[in-house]
Amino acid sequence: QLQLVESGGGLVQPGGSLRLSCAASGFTLDYYAIGWFRQAPGKEREGVSCISNTGDSTNYADSVKGRFTISRDNAKNTVYLQMNSLKPEDTAVYYCAVTPSPSWFTLFESIYEYWGQGTQVTVSS
Repeated sequence: QLQLVESGGGLVQPGGSLRLSCAASGFTLDYYAIGWFRQAPGKEREGVSCISNTGDSTNYADSVKGRFTISRDNAKNTVYLQMNSLKPEDTAVYYCAVTPSPSWFTLFESIYEYWGQGTQVTVSS
């Protein structure tokens, strides 16, 4: 059974850090680009960051550039999102998703095929 499981979310104060993980089971991530998306209450889901299948290319939304870092460990079949200098506006449910598409860098939701269940990130004092 193909599955993606996010973890690492929680409550953090503004300026704090969290590291999200996305672990795959039932398939190997080697052939997939991975994206992180988020959905805040009352808002549409948006792309946050993505990484190529080899890990040598990444892309970030302007709102998180310089604060978030995406990485992957194919040996562990896991992708990470390091989030630093968190702001209240980063509060959302964060999802990881995978795609074999060469257009992975666009962060278009429609090309991402498998999704995790999400992990809540709350930034509040």
